Amino acid sequence: MMKCELTGKGKQYGHNVSFSLRRTNKVWKPNLQKKTLMVDGRKITVKISTHAIRTLKKKGLLV
Repeated sequence: MMKCELTGKGKQYGHNVSFSLRRTNKVWKPNLQKKTLMVDGRKITVKISTHAIRTLKKKGLLV
C-alpha cells in the first residue's frame, strides 16, 4: 500500500483541469523509499517518505 509507515502520508486525490475546464481524475502518490533503520540494536527495513527521511536527518536520527 502507498503509505509512509512513519508519518502515515498516503495518496491524495483530485482533478486535472484542462484549459477548457474539463476535469479528469488524478492521484498524487507519496515519494516512498525503503530505508534500513537501527532500532534497539536491530536493523528494520521500513517504507518511509522522503520528507520523513529529511526530518530524520535533520534531527540526527539517520546517518
